[in-house]
Amino acid sequence: MLDWITPLIVRPLPCATGQKLHISAMTIRTRKFVGTIFLLVLVVVWSLLGMTIAQTPWLANSGLLQSIFYVVAGLGWVLPAMPIISWMSRPDL
Repeated sequence: MLDWITPLIVRPLPCATGQKLHISAMTIRTRKFVGTIFLLVLVVVWSLLGMTIAQTPWLANSGLLQSIFYVVAGLGWVLPAMPIISWMSRPDL
């Protein structure tokens, strides 16, 4: 998911011997901070959307649909969170 950012944070630098060194601008500590902010935004937006959808009349009138919706909404945020967590825990270069 966040692979598009890799060329922006890893850039080759010239060295005195002519080789190129790759220096990461984002350490694991920085990635964890940014990832935590992304996760908090994800949870807030997901819960607000879930509350909005839960109040729709077609869902509020059906007990079976409510059960299915709450299971999907309760576990659904995990799928978008997985790539963020794997990006956060990637080791430094």
